[in-house]
Amino acid sequence: MAGPIITSSTPVEPAERRRVERRGNSRIGDLTLPEVRRIMITLLLGAVVLGLFFWMVKSVVVAAILGLIIGFYIRPVHLWLLRRTGNRNLSAIVTLLAVIVPVLLVLAYSYSELADVVGYAVTHQDEIVVKVNVAMKRVPILREARFNNSLGSAVVAITSYGARLPLMLKGAVKDFSISATIFLFTAFYILIEAEKVGNYIAGKIPPRYEELRRALETNVRGVLYGAIYSTLLTQTLKSLIILFMNLAFGVPLAGALAVISFIIGFFPIVGSWSVYVPVAIWLVIFRDAVGPAIAMIIIGTLVNTVFISTYLRPKIAAQRSRVLNFYWMFVALITGVYTFGLAGILLGPILIGLLKAVIDTVTARSSWQVLELDDIDDLPPMRQA
Repeated sequence: MAGPIITSSTPVEPAERRRVERRGNSRIGDLTLPEVRRIMITLLLGAVVLGLFFWMVKSVVVAAILGLIIGFYIRPVHLWLLRRTGNRNLSAIVTLLAVIVPVLLVLAYSYSELADVVGYAVTHQDEIVVKVNVAMKRVPILREARFNNSLGSAVVAITSYGARLPLMLKGAVKDFSISATIFLFTAFYILIEAEKVGNYIAGKIPPRYEELRRALETNVRGVLYGAIYSTLLTQTLKSLIILFMNLAFGVPLAGALAVISFIIGFFPIVGSWSVYVPVAIWLVIFRDAVGPAIAMIIIGTLVNTVFISTYLRPKIAAQRSRVLNFYWMFVALITGVYTFGLAGILLGPILIGLLKAVIDTVTARSSWQVLELDDIDDLPPMRQA
């Protein structure tokens, strides 16, 4: 009879604590000193690299953001061309040219027209001073005042500034060219690689944050669409009003002034009033047209500045976004522009949209009902009935 089979099991030594992977189930109290040191070094190095990166791109970060946003916004046109050409690069180039070329042509036309006006003002300063002085004499409270010296100095200063505009533009070409290059290449990259960018970002987000990711994506997409659509629509509407008033009152450079009104309306503080107020003053001084000047001031103030800028734009943006209501969209547009400048038209609504997504996700009932996998593993096993 064979003897008993004796089996011996070698005890398994517990793995060293620093080698145990605890990404899925970890507690701060379980961290060892080497792990804490590694985390601190990683965070410090990451903060330094991130700070240096933002310092390097600080001068073009607005151009990059605008290129990113515009790239996503005009991507449907790129996809429509891609289905017909079959070439991603060609479709992206044609899409960008369709947006950029008309803008450059309009800017070149406006610059040539304004250059002629500046040249005329430089060579006819005395004539302009006489006409302004005569117009001032028609005002009862200013009839006895003398404006020759002060008006002459003001006209000379204004015309000298206008004469320096071409030189100032040439000096800004360097910075503009760098920002334009970043803008174009960012938009081009987004047009042809949007899926890869989206998949990369989605792959870096853990599944447990899927609800928050969907909320952020929905809100950002909505507020971007609403802000861009309402801004372009209202700026076009205000420029058309300026154009019609200029044509109706016989103001020269009607088209160029409308283009300037469209462009200047994107910047903080200044707006279409920077166009219709000087035009109204010109009508009084050089045309003796007080009625048209008053009409232009009233229409521009009530329609362009009050109604369109402060009511219609946030109203349309809120309706199109389906994320923010009128009040929060109004706050986003106004404070965004005053805080971030031109990019604030988009960054303001994005920030409030992100804030709303975070609040909605944290306060949603489902957020409090979903248990983490780590917590599930710690629960005692359920007894069979």
